[in-house]
Amino acid sequence: MFVTQRTSTMRPPPGRQQLSREFIAQHQRARIISALAEETVARGYRAVTVADIVRRAGIARNTFYENFSSKEDCFLAAQDYGVEEALRRVVDAASKVESWQGRVSAGLAAFLNSVATEPALARTCIVEALSAGPASRARYEESLQAFIPLFRIGRKVSPHGEELPATLEETIVGGIFWIVYQRIILGETEQIEELLPELVEFALTPYIGAEAAKRSSA
Repeated sequence: MFVTQRTSTMRPPPGRQQLSREFIAQHQRARIISALAEETVARGYRAVTVADIVRRAGIARNTFYENFSSKEDCFLAAQDYGVEEALRRVVDAASKVESWQGRVSAGLAAFLNSVATEPALARTCIVEALSAGPASRARYEESLQAFIPLFRIGRKVSPHGEELPATLEETIVGGIFWIVYQRIILGETEQIEELLPELVEFALTPYIGAEAAKRSSA
């Protein structure tokens, strides 16, 4: 995005258009995070080095350290970015639907689409995060918590909401992530959106019953 405008009829010299520092910084971070995710998929997190990330991102080594203090710092930033982006898509999709059941379906569709369209980032956040170290595992657990509110609203919809187990939403979100984890491990990311009816039924059944959940998933 250009932040300066032409002040005469003369064309500005090639390469002299000025981009905002914020735009450049965000672009650099995104490139580095993308490079980390791609290298993680190719090599596994523990085998990846800063040199690998720098080479794939096409940046100078000092540029990496201007953005991140270490490989782990970059990995944690990739997790944060992946979760924030997926959650943004889920909330945006769910907010366009009136019924809670519809919001759950739309949100799950958006989540599965984010996995399908960003497979390297999804693998980094959902698979590699579990073996990258204590900090990444803690971030992974935090990411599960971020999706719980979408399901907790179902207690108000359910005729027996007050009787539902306190850990129900954690169980549902954990189950969804585990199923997605398994598909990623099996290399079935491209087909992952086909899971939508199954996951919708799985998520809704405790709240509205099996028959109603099946109808909502159709």
